[in-house]
Amino acid sequence: MGLLNGKVAVITGTAGGQGRLASLAFAREGAKVVGCDLRRLDNEETVREVRAAGGEMWGLAPVDLTDPNQVKAFVREAADRHGGIDIVYNNAGGPRFAPVADMSVEDWRRTISVELDTAFYVTKYAWPYLVARHGGVIINVASMAALIGAPRPPMAAHVAAKAGLAGLTRQLAVEGGPLGIRAVTISPGPIVTREGDLDDVTREMISQRTLLKRWGRPEEVVEVALFLASDRASYITGANIPIEGGATAW
Repeated sequence: MGLLNGKVAVITGTAGGQGRLASLAFAREGAKVVGCDLRRLDNEETVREVRAAGGEMWGLAPVDLTDPNQVKAFVREAADRHGGIDIVYNNAGGPRFAPVADMSVEDWRRTISVELDTAFYVTKYAWPYLVARHGGVIINVASMAALIGAPRPPMAAHVAAKAGLAGLTRQLAVEGGPLGIRAVTISPGPIVTREGDLDDVTREMISQRTLLKRWGRPEEVVEVALFLASDRASYITGANIPIEGGATAW
């Protein structure tokens, strides 16, 4: 028996990275995964990988999660395909970085839209389906930036969006508690998705900020999300769980 047998899991940002790994992990544990992304070909590759591994997944792309009408249509189709929704995993993101004085209003608004508004839209339109199931789980992917600032990279918009997402999660937990809906934030620290992402100097500088002196692996985030989505985490709601090698502890 898998941890998520028979559950319907909506996961955003499934074209690669943590979204692809989450799709594989959730399907491995018996969930029926519904994913979306802007990148059609990469999202189709995720679907192929999940099915090749014996899992069940349907994906839709391109979906612009900053457009509430597209989100509403995606969520409705996901629910119609499987008769409901049990898990919402708001994974998609995409910040823009710049010092406060240099950040354009466009980049500020784009970051808030992509990293905060999108999670609200998906949750808003999935909420009635969770209520109809008499409960469910919402997992919002924030960042350790929701907990601390950092000199590099300059990330005022990212900090604001992710702190807002953590606050939204707490309110969702309050409103969802009487309905059997749990809401949890996970806040990853530096996570490597491709070995060539950063030069050695920058990688080492950020590693030294963590207590474990290394970057995290995507699966170390996804496996925590998997546990939180399962009934084994049935007493956890409203929490913000850092997954950052101890970077926020000092």
